[in-house]
Amino acid sequence: MKWSELCIHTTNEAIEPISNILHEAGASGVVIEDPKDLAKEWDTMLGEVYELNPDDYPEEGVYVKAYLPLNSFLGETVDAIKQSINNLLLFDIDLGRNKITVSEVNEEDWATAWKKYYKPVKISEKVTITPTWEEYTPVSSDEVIIELDPGMAFGTGTHPTTVLSVQALERFVEEGHTVIDVGSGSGVLSIASVRLGAKQVYAYDLDEIAVKSTTINAKLNKVNEQIAVKQNNLLTNVEQQADIIVSNILAEIILRFEKDAYRCLKPGGVFITSGIIQAKKQAVKEALVAAGFEIVEMNQMEDWVSIIARKQ
Repeated sequence: MKWSELCIHTTNEAIEPISNILHEAGASGVVIEDPKDLAKEWDTMLGEVYELNPDDYPEEGVYVKAYLPLNSFLGETVDAIKQSINNLLLFDIDLGRNKITVSEVNEEDWATAWKKYYKPVKISEKVTITPTWEEYTPVSSDEVIIELDPGMAFGTGTHPTTVLSVQALERFVEEGHTVIDVGSGSGVLSIASVRLGAKQVYAYDLDEIAVKSTTINAKLNKVNEQIAVKQNNLLTNVEQQADIIVSNILAEIILRFEKDAYRCLKPGGVFITSGIIQAKKQAVKEALVAAGFEIVEMNQMEDWVSIIARKQ
């Protein structure tokens, strides 16, 4: 069987929304080629690290790649993808060069060979993300293991925005807490919340693929009874009160529901936001303060910012 490789030359800011567009178009996974990985110091304690070829990476921006079957509908699919990506400009998302190329590849072992690049990764003091096919033995008694299938939508759970969110959850979740996860994606933040002590998690996402992904991963990690998954537009019509609301989502989207987040938090509750680029952190901070929040702290990893706010 022949396949087509779509390569989008774009920016770090656009990775998440473009990846979602590709998943909705039928891609079972995406590959991110970021030149920053060439200079990154990799932790080799939990798995092998493979030599990276600089020729595979752009000099600036990133490549987002996906694979679609080569068929008579490919042209229409590619046109629809291009249009959806261009529509991101309406949300003030920087697309960079926004150059899309299509090339033909033969089906080889690449369909499964990519698995060798995914090894267990410790993303916080307690939490380790491990792919479902890897055998992993905890190195400490209090280690929290989350199994994910990177072949599903929404990646491996090791993106800086996810890491910032999990690190914040590890610090603020207490036994018996109620957590709301807005934009649940793969469900990793919902799962982490339960494993860190939350009694109940409400996971919301507008994307039906995300709802399915969260549901499957919750069952895979045997926490599905504590995670209520629902397709919903942010916090619209949500009356549930929570100790913590976590949202790893674009800054533009956070600015649409900061008042609802305040409404749904218990007094003293914490709002953990991530997915914010440097250029938009001030706008998010000001909106949170205007909604009544007190800024507790701001954290950064690579080009991404997380803001933790408290309901006074």
